Amino acid sequence: MVLAVVNGLLTSIVLETVILSRQMALASAFRTACGMSLISMISMEVAMNIVDVLVTGGAVIIWWVVPLMLLAGFLTPLPYNYWRLKALNKACH
Repeated sequence: MVLAVVNGLLTSIVLETVILSRQMALASAFRTACGMSLISMISMEVAMNIVDVLVTGGAVIIWWVVPLMLLAGFLTPLPYNYWRLKALNKACH
């Protein structure tokens, strides 16, 4: 589970840094990528792994569990992202 969370975070940060580096300096792009989705990514990855463990009884990905994992991963960070947009008026990008 830790490996999945770390891989998800690293992949997200690298992808966002590459995309943002076209609009700003690389160091700024990296800092922005680290700050904009860290909490959302951690909560998403943990939720997806918890669903996998609860449904299959272990860390086993079976094709019919993937839609449940994706739904949990999508719904979990929504309250935080909504709060960030409405209360703080801060978007991810």
